[in-house]
Amino acid sequence: MRVQKLDNQDIYKTASYMMNLFRKAVKEAKEVNRKNGLPNDFVINGKRFYELPDGQIVEYNPLDEKK
Repeated sequence: MRVQKLDNQDIYKTASYMMNLFRKAVKEAKEVNRKNGLPNDFVINGKRFYELPDGQIVEYNPLDEKK
């Protein structure tokens, strides 16, 4: 697959700005979750993991009442 570069540099600047904005928002949301004692979830190779507020990584949902 061939990728065509765009001539308009403003598109790249806008995309970079938006990515930085999104990264900052995600980082802040993770911090709020930690402060409130909630786990952060993420996916690696299609498998879901949870980071507990103490930094421990687990494969089960800690908020699931069945466990």
